[in-house]
Amino acid sequence: MMDYLVKHFDDLGEAVTEHLLIVAAALLLSLLIASALTVLGTYSRIVSEGMLGLFSMIYSVPSLAMFALLIPLTGLGKTTAVVVLVIYNQYLLLRNFLAGLDGVDAGIVEAAAGMGMTKMQILVKIKLPLAKPALAAGIRIASVSTVSIAVIAASINAGGLGTILFDGLRTMNYAKIFWGSAASAFLAFFFDSLLGFFEKKVQGGVQ
Repeated sequence: MMDYLVKHFDDLGEAVTEHLLIVAAALLLSLLIASALTVLGTYSRIVSEGMLGLFSMIYSVPSLAMFALLIPLTGLGKTTAVVVLVIYNQYLLLRNFLAGLDGVDAGIVEAAAGMGMTKMQILVKIKLPLAKPALAAGIRIASVSTVSIAVIAASINAGGLGTILFDGLRTMNYAKIFWGSAASAFLAFFFDSLLGFFEKKVQGGVQ
């Protein structure tokens, strides 16, 4: 096992870099889109429930099937991987974002409205600061999920750690299987621990 790591450290490092780039691109786009959809959802309960229902159904579709559905439109490679990851993340992010905003004390919201604040002002100045723990939790869950699903994206030539893992499975190379799995698990653990730390900081700040 260690012999493979020494001889192929550069290959493993390249796969980790590719994986992180896919994850970073997917998370950035996911947050931008989810933020816009969350704002839209705060103006209408019907819209928010409709979006959650739609993305919940999409999230239930297996990732391999989703990749296969999009290949005719976006082709093989990183583009399809990022698009699928962004779509999956919408459910995870919206569910937590909307729940966090809805969980803000109604009395505080009514008091702000009574002071003449608009819905957008209430959202930005009241709800968002108080909903930070739920927002952080959503980002944490989406990040770990993205790291994990990005491994499967190697099956459509998107690169990343899944390349090493699947190549090992195809050739029965146990060293590749081990290091591909171990690196993927480590990245998921790293993101979970890092964002978990920030989540606790946010919770402490709100309290």
